[in-house]
Amino acid sequence: MSSAARMLDVCELAPSYVKAIAPYQPGKPISEVARELGLREENIVKLASNENPLGVSPRAMEAMRNALAEVARYPDGSGFELKAALSAHYRIEPSRIVLGNGSNDVLDLAARAFLSPSVSAVYSQHAFAVYPLATQSVGAKGIEVPAHAYGHDLIAMGAAVTENTRVVFIANPNNPTGTWLPPAEILAFLRKLPARVLVVLDEAYNEYLDPGLRADSLAWLDEFPNLVITRTFSKAYSLAGLRVGYAFAHPLVADLMNRVRQPFNVSNIAQAAAVAALGDREFVQKSFELNRDGMRQITQGLKTQGIDYIPSHGNFLCFRAGAAMQVYEKLLRLGVIVRPVGGYKMPEHLRVSIGLPGENERFLGALSRSLA
Repeated sequence: MSSAARMLDVCELAPSYVKAIAPYQPGKPISEVARELGLREENIVKLASNENPLGVSPRAMEAMRNALAEVARYPDGSGFELKAALSAHYRIEPSRIVLGNGSNDVLDLAARAFLSPSVSAVYSQHAFAVYPLATQSVGAKGIEVPAHAYGHDLIAMGAAVTENTRVVFIANPNNPTGTWLPPAEILAFLRKLPARVLVVLDEAYNEYLDPGLRADSLAWLDEFPNLVITRTFSKAYSLAGLRVGYAFAHPLVADLMNRVRQPFNVSNIAQAAAVAALGDREFVQKSFELNRDGMRQITQGLKTQGIDYIPSHGNFLCFRAGAAMQVYEKLLRLGVIVRPVGGYKMPEHLRVSIGLPGENERFLGALSRSLA
């Protein structure tokens, strides 16, 4: 038997639910677009992956440089200093904190700790693609609930919970639609849900919310031991390339998640940068203000062009583009990368991240040309 035939036999033995996974498709990197279309990288604007256009905080950059001398050593697997910083910042016990290689990793840890092929998870239509991926990767059944106005319908999601449901995923704000749920609605949902069901509340874009809209969700942990709150350093803290996420949970829930966590899942450079970034409140405030102003710039530009969009509470915006993939390709050729969301069952929409003022203006001009 040839090696190719043996490999085919081995792959056929993989679980059917793994073979059925459609891999996550990230936004195109600048280098790939430059190669494919023959463009100069410096002439390309990437507004596809909800990255912070300000770049890295100077304090985080300095911390990374200082940590380089220790790259020959394994990182602190317990994440002591980062957990201590998070504990002091949020006034929460370190035993309630789980660290991840980005918040995607933390979401996957929740799935691995609480799901199995005999149970189910509930999530919303148009919600973050990692929820069904994490569910499918462990063989659990995914129950997708139709969205309401592109956002979570919590009443319908509660009704979709069955006897074998173990996890409900909620994003607030939601990616890719940017929709937001009032805290009172989430609290009402939590109080009606069976205590045996874990609720994973994904707050990756929490720092971009208007302060008056932010929930004191950490205060809910004492009332709901079945609640996990996930956040990230990838967005407002601008450390997307380092992959640092974290979760807050009941100590027993955190313990189970840590049991399935890979050792050394957050590098020493990433931990050092995250500690420094967490303390750089001026940078985070500047990121919030830049995003607020950029959101206003793009929404006004879309209104001027008569383009419908979904009001967003994140650092991105979904807009209706009709023949979306054709518009996407035209934008690429003009050196502007946005994100198709057909995989989220939104084939007529594209998602654009909020950039610097000049990048936003470049997008609006390229969009006008692409729709002409």
